[in-house]
Amino acid sequence: MKDLKDILSHFFLAGKILEIKPLGAGLINDSYKVTTVAPDTPDYVLQRINHSIFKDVDMLQNNFYQVTTHIRHKLETKGETDIDRKVLTLIPTTDGKLYYFDGESYWRILIFIPNAKSYEAVTPEFSYYAGQAFGNFQAMLSDIPVELGETIPDFHNMEFRLKQLQEAITADPVGRVASVKPIIDELDKRADAMCLAERLHREGKLPKRICHCDTKVNNMMFDENGHVLCVIDLDTVMPSYIFSDFGDFMRTAANTGEEDDKNLDNVNFNMEIFKAFTKGYLETAKSFLTDIEIDNLPYAVTLFPYMQTVRFLTDYINGDTYYKIKYPEHNLVRTKAQFKLLQSAEAAIPKMKAYIKECLGK
Repeated sequence: MKDLKDILSHFFLAGKILEIKPLGAGLINDSYKVTTVAPDTPDYVLQRINHSIFKDVDMLQNNFYQVTTHIRHKLETKGETDIDRKVLTLIPTTDGKLYYFDGESYWRILIFIPNAKSYEAVTPEFSYYAGQAFGNFQAMLSDIPVELGETIPDFHNMEFRLKQLQEAITADPVGRVASVKPIIDELDKRADAMCLAERLHREGKLPKRICHCDTKVNNMMFDENGHVLCVIDLDTVMPSYIFSDFGDFMRTAANTGEEDDKNLDNVNFNMEIFKAFTKGYLETAKSFLTDIEIDNLPYAVTLFPYMQTVRFLTDYINGDTYYKIKYPEHNLVRTKAQFKLLQSAEAAIPKMKAYIKECLGK
């Protein structure tokens, strides 16, 4: 651990280091828990930032700092207690920066949140908590006075994703286009409708908000009593449409099957998860949402399985160059499963609209 101790020496840490151990199983960043000797000094989380995904580390860390500083101010203004467990805290380096570059890798340090845990289970109960937490997260950031950058440009831009698909179809590098023509045709039928968000934005009718862009139950920390402390994993926080947080949660949480389920009978849209998340979300987010945002929440639910169908199919046509695969047809299986989820969500739109009206007392 000698190299890690050298990295730690470049940050303002309180207390003497007792041990450094790997933390969690993050898919993006390598994380370590840094335990200090004295009980009255905080423990820390050391993270290696994935520079291959997050190209602009200055922007990434500035976003992180601006978001957490703004949330901390909001919590202080409300008179909240235990604030250090309710918002992530970055530790600066000894030369005042928000990260350290060792010549190869970029590193940052956060204060470790004690007596907190995350959950993987996607139940109606946790979906309700998630809706409240992510709605509140957006609400707190709805008046942030600084402009944040896009840490992953065009991440949820449907027009961009369709352009990538069209380029793959035109190139057809491994000769797979003919075999997937029926799916391409189905996606083409919906393409115009699915680009609604970009059109509304250009017309000045749909604002970009500060969104989390990776809304999952396990991206929240809970206290020992099961109450939400804070939203974590803030690297994807950036300007987007509120559809990003609403729709992407539904894509993963409200799928009764697996993302790559070979048995399409398993894949359906779970209305109970939709109702739970929507109830919590509208409770905390309706204070700032516009009518056009609320009216198009069901569109958001269909947008994300559509977008993921497009992305998986694009990668399949390109010869599986982006997503890791476990067998040759894996991306095609993913494509079909996401498309089945899309169809099931489309069929549920009338029920979604009715429930949203019910939540709003209309």
